[in-house]
Amino acid sequence: MSAVKEIINNRQAFHEYHILSKVEAGAVLVGTEVKSIMAGRIQLKDSYVSIKDGEVWLLNAHISPYSHGNRQNHEPLRPRKLLLHRREIEKLEKETIQKGMTLVVTSIYWKNGRIKFEIGVAKGKKLYDKRESEMRKTVDRETRQQLKERLR
Repeated sequence: MSAVKEIINNRQAFHEYHILSKVEAGAVLVGTEVKSIMAGRIQLKDSYVSIKDGEVWLLNAHISPYSHGNRQNHEPLRPRKLLLHRREIEKLEKETIQKGMTLVVTSIYWKNGRIKFEIGVAKGKKLYDKRESEMRKTVDRETRQQLKERLR
């Protein structure tokens, strides 16, 4: 049985993009980065995933330096290599060649003693799409409240 514990969820990615498919990836991290991520000290706000020379890289993800790290502490914004199978990389590369597609990290979680990154193939939302999804959320929230009131 695999125990999955979510560390962080990138809600902004779901607001900014339509997530079409998701892939699980490992990452090459140093020890102080792992400890900082476990403490929840990672920020994915401007981060994105890029494919260069058949390798997948996580760029602009800010992992704060570990508080008890000494001079071997990591660089906060360094590019981090993500680990995927060759076929998965080729599939992602084909999907991102299409117009308007990009790769973003949707969540980070702890699975079987390893930190995993969930990468989403995403298409950017237009302003009216954002308004529409916001409206749908509001309507859902109001209907739940009304149902709750009726049950009382």
